Amino acid sequence: MKLTFQPYNLNLKHTFSIANFSRTSTPIVLTQIEHNGIVGYGEASLPQYLGETQESVCAFLQKVNLSEFDIQDDMDKIMQSIDAIDKNNTAAKASIDIALYDLKGKFFNRSVREMLNITAKNTPFTSYTIGIDSEQIIRQKVKEATPYTILKIKVNRENWKKIVDIIRTETQKPLFIDANQSWICKEEALENIHYLSTKNVLLIEQPLEKHNISDHRWLSQRSPLPIIADESVQRLSDLELIKDAFNGINIKLMKCTGINEAYKMILSARKYGLKVMLGCMTETSCAISAAAQLSPLVDFADLDGNLLITNDCFRGVEIAEGRILLNNKNGIGVDKI
Repeated sequence: MKLTFQPYNLNLKHTFSIANFSRTSTPIVLTQIEHNGIVGYGEASLPQYLGETQESVCAFLQKVNLSEFDIQDDMDKIMQSIDAIDKNNTAAKASIDIALYDLKGKFFNRSVREMLNITAKNTPFTSYTIGIDSEQIIRQKVKEATPYTILKIKVNRENWKKIVDIIRTETQKPLFIDANQSWICKEEALENIHYLSTKNVLLIEQPLEKHNISDHRWLSQRSPLPIIADESVQRLSDLELIKDAFNGINIKLMKCTGINEAYKMILSARKYGLKVMLGCMTETSCAISAAAQLSPLVDFADLDGNLLITNDCFRGVEIAEGRILLNNKNGIGVDKI
């Protein structure tokens, strides 16, 4: 198996603003793994908080030697070896995981969900993300989101109520609220959540600082809405620490090294009685389609990263009236454009 890769920049439909920075594009690295003329596709998406760059991803991928593996080897064996190359680098590792699953599915003529014995029925609705922006742009984004059933609203401490009130003048659709660790104390967060519980909000994502597990535990026990961990849970090993401090977790392929570990996280979360959200970064249809293979197993989906860019280089999973629609293609279900 031969691995190749190249940096690529995704152009955003709108300027994305959060946590005192804004951007109009986002870097990724595209990967390909070829075996006997068959190509599997993957990608590493690089949000700032993961600490990875195109340079660091390429440096990690240069260390990977897939010639020591066989296409028949199971994913645990391969990914344990990849994981051991270096610490962190989770998006880089995810790019290999995704490409390998795509390659294996094409080689054995099966979709990833078939490889994992997942039925395509009962896929969830995906939310459509509206970031922190001016009132005019927020209203514009709400109108653009007309085809989608659920909106995901990013907020901070200063503007959360204003943004929600603006949106409620435009639509009464159910909302996911992503506070991005911005609420200072548990009492403030609980007061905010009680207000939001009257506004057709379905869940609250990461209200407090990610290391503040004890206050999240206090909040989850009292909140009228589910509290979902995002930054507080990255990988499977984090679940033991946070299992009783949240009502659910947000799993992202780029955080957990890909499909192989994400699937294990879903099973473990269910064992602990946690709800599961399947999320994403700003990504092409490659990584989104890869995550979507797991979507029938989860309660909530936020798989809109490919909907927020103008230069997607893949065609894959589609959305029908807000619901994730899986195709019958082998592997992760994408074609390169």
